[in-house]
Amino acid sequence: DFYGKKGAALLQNDGPAPPAGFDAYKKNSASGDVMSMIEKIIQDAKTLEAEAVRSEEDAQKAYEDFVKETNASTQAKGKELVNKSEEKAKSEAELVEAKKSKDATLLELEQLANYKAQLHQGCDFLFKNFDVRQTARDEEVQALKQALAILSGA
Repeated sequence: DFYGKKGAALLQNDGPAPPAGFDAYKKNSASGDVMSMIEKIIQDAKTLEAEAVRSEEDAQKAYEDFVKETNASTQAKGKELVNKSEEKAKSEAELVEAKKSKDATLLELEQLANYKAQLHQGCDFLFKNFDVRQTARDEEVQALKQALAILSGA
């Protein structure tokens, strides 16, 4: 029976025998301070690790919030850019239409100015020659009266 044997290989013992000339291994009474210092270091390390993990979680949450805000801001700016582009396109179309309308109005005004000049020239001709034409008409009327009188036998 293997397990029933005394002196099994996995049994813990007090350790190897001390070398010749040395005392037996035993717990040192001064080691209490060193052990408590090591335990304190271990405890401080665990505390620092917990604080570091907590700080990392806080930083991760802050980063995620920042990314969410940045994405929202980017989307809002994108929508604003689209709206501004649409407004610009509408304004440019209105500007083109207004320029066409202005050009058409200026052409119409130029045509009206030419027509006015022609009318003015015709009226000036009539005013300048009014007296001459009136005299010629009067003479023509007199000539017709004379012809009528001659034909009437007077």
